[in-house]
Amino acid sequence: MSRTARWRLGLGVSALLLASAALPVPAHAEDVTDYSITVNPSAQGPAIDRTMYGVFFEDINRAADGGLYAELVQNRSFEYSTDDNRSYTPLTAWTVSGTAQVVNDSGRLNERNRDYLSLGAGSSVTNSGYNTGIAAQGGRTYDFSVWARADAGSTLTVSLQDSGGALATARRIAVRKGGWAQYKATFTASRTSAAGRLTVGSEAAAALDMVSLFPRDTYKHEPNGLRKDLAEKIAALHPGFLRFPGGCLVNTGSMQDYSEASGWQRKRAYQWKDTIGPVEQRATNANFWGYNQSYGLGYYEYFRFAEDIGAMPLPVVPALVTGCGQNRAVDDDALLKRHIQDTLDLIEFANGPATSKWGKVRAGMGHPRPFHLTHIEVGNEENLPNEFFARFTQFRAAIQAEYPYMQVISNAGPDDSGTTFDTAWKLNRDAKVDMVDEHYYNSPQWFLQNNDRYDSYDRSGPKVFLGEYASGGNAFKNGLAEAAYMTGLERNADVVELASYAPLFANEDYVQWRPDLVWFNNHASWGSANYEVQKLFMNNVGDRVVPSTATTTPNVSGPVTGAVGLSTWNTSAAYDDVKVTAADGSPLLGDDFSGGASQWTHTGTGSWSVQDGQYVQTDTTAQNTMVSAGDPAWHDYDLHVKATKKAGQEGFLVAFGVKDTGTYYWWNIGGWNNTQTAVEQAVDGGKSTLIAKPGSVDTGRAYDIDIKVRGRQVTLYLDGQQWGSFTDDKPAEPFRQVVTRDAKTGELIVKVVNDQSSAARTAIDLGGEKTAPEAKVTTLAAAPDAVNSETSTAVAPRTSTFTGVADKFTYTFPANSITFMRIKQK
Repeated sequence: MSRTARWRLGLGVSALLLASAALPVPAHAEDVTDYSITVNPSAQGPAIDRTMYGVFFEDINRAADGGLYAELVQNRSFEYSTDDNRSYTPLTAWTVSGTAQVVNDSGRLNERNRDYLSLGAGSSVTNSGYNTGIAAQGGRTYDFSVWARADAGSTLTVSLQDSGGALATARRIAVRKGGWAQYKATFTASRTSAAGRLTVGSEAAAALDMVSLFPRDTYKHEPNGLRKDLAEKIAALHPGFLRFPGGCLVNTGSMQDYSEASGWQRKRAYQWKDTIGPVEQRATNANFWGYNQSYGLGYYEYFRFAEDIGAMPLPVVPALVTGCGQNRAVDDDALLKRHIQDTLDLIEFANGPATSKWGKVRAGMGHPRPFHLTHIEVGNEENLPNEFFARFTQFRAAIQAEYPYMQVISNAGPDDSGTTFDTAWKLNRDAKVDMVDEHYYNSPQWFLQNNDRYDSYDRSGPKVFLGEYASGGNAFKNGLAEAAYMTGLERNADVVELASYAPLFANEDYVQWRPDLVWFNNHASWGSANYEVQKLFMNNVGDRVVPSTATTTPNVSGPVTGAVGLSTWNTSAAYDDVKVTAADGSPLLGDDFSGGASQWTHTGTGSWSVQDGQYVQTDTTAQNTMVSAGDPAWHDYDLHVKATKKAGQEGFLVAFGVKDTGTYYWWNIGGWNNTQTAVEQAVDGGKSTLIAKPGSVDTGRAYDIDIKVRGRQVTLYLDGQQWGSFTDDKPAEPFRQVVTRDAKTGELIVKVVNDQSSAARTAIDLGGEKTAPEAKVTTLAAAPDAVNSETSTAVAPRTSTFTGVADKFTYTFPANSITFMRIKQK
């Protein structure tokens, strides 16, 4: 006999109502349904703002240069350096025929554009673009420009070609004798190629800078514009807001400016004044993710893009506390005041009249009208909550004194729970902050288990901005879990005001982070399965939740089961005296490594060997070096390990409940650059954090680690002292729903996620609502492991009409599906 539970969904509160008994029945019996949904149209749920779902743009995975920014020339200003990437030189992406060198002297184009190319007479340079080369489409127009200087005058020859020959008719440009000037030419591609090369040659000696090639057909046909296919994919989402520019770009590196006084600091936090004005006068900067930022795509372009797609702009500024593993508070009052003033200047740039100092700059760039900025975020994922908040409050006070209408957004650190999260939330709550940004990247199972996360949040406290989230993959099973979670976000729209998946873009040849919403190369782009989910939700939000109830899936959960494992992350460590003992005291495993390590199977990276009676992993650059031992059927046992850190960045990873290489628990002791200790759960490769506390590991010290597994409860001991415990018993509910009303169209929108391998025959009760007999149905259904690619769209919406709508009707939701039914009200 199984039991199902009914949960009240709506008004932001989850309440367990009744449990009913159900006996197994034939799956296709006409009078039997698997689930029921009951809608209460007379009750009023929370309003949903049109800005609820948005996008977060950060220049990661070459999302800007080589991505959304339409410039086709890589390293156009010869500014690449080892500060950006250890492999870079000022001639990265260029090849030289003849003589050429990059020069940094007083003959430069301007003070902020430090490098230029000195090209010898009769010499040429060729640029390879991004990915496989410069992409050209036959019949399309391309605009070339260059800043050049030739003491005696010269003639430049500019050509576009690939290995098969010319892609366009070459152009000759006469360079006048004297100082720097900009020169332009136009190409029309004679054929299509993804492997083009741009060559610039000079008859006489010349200096070159800002060598540029843009497609004429950019998004909205704007100069210095955006790549059209990528911009259109964002526009098709109809996002309510655009958060930019980061992310880790905002809260890492030096907080100094780009000037002689700072020594032309090249590893700086993203600062908005570096990114406006003529592109040849903008600063350059190292990107936290391991490459260069040209800042061709800057704050003005972000504001214009937000306006073009109808999204609310939401900029993020540094709080002078670094994060993303750097975790340092800048203690410089003058510098803090400068950044606060920069933030006030940013608001004036966005909203000030064209006669104001910074409004005049905006107008001079081509936009005399204000951008109507209403929200601004200070900081990003700071791991030092007290230091961050001391600075945040100064930003907030200054902003709201001058712009009282401005919502100033704080954050809760980099995780969904833990000491940093709790401390940050208390500070934010006590200070009555407007909104708090939460970020988390967890497994699909976590998203299924935590649909009710915001049901218990204080309705009178700060609102939530879920600024970054994803479930660890781009398969449809990830999209299903995220969709199930989004029904909980909508149900709690009175708490969760804004939400955005992250990251947004990934160039397939320059990937630092997976998963990502939209993938691309130099000639094509495609939306992931997750993109299709976000698009479906963003285009069918509605403006108010209609309270509803639904039955849930019977849940049978056995004990935590699995073998044991040892691992490291960027660390060398030695393990010894491993013992696994059953609950009745009988031994399951014992290994002091005196006879080798034959009981262990190496499934991860790294280099393991037995040294002096210890099992040692020696590679300090290897990540997840897992070795495992034992029976995957083990349960209810005690694990003892002695561990010593020998070298590296972090501490120990001791695994239990190991089912396979992608499904296990591990106690991560001294993780996150030796700042935090946590238990993480991996399911099919996606990890989520179950419990976390600050903690570090000393090199050379031996630690006794004990893990007690009983049923689904786990207790952890470090050097004989209980460190923490948890019970992993939350059901991963696969059937989720929410109902909203669209006042403009007069429709109920019934949104149902069925994340399981069987169809769900469902009885739907509209609570006496008078409706038309037809519903417009949009369905996403695919195999759980289905992914979209450049050549295949396995996950795509299918539209249909359902003609059986009544006050009470039955609908079968397909296996592994997301279904939106738009039902017209009479």
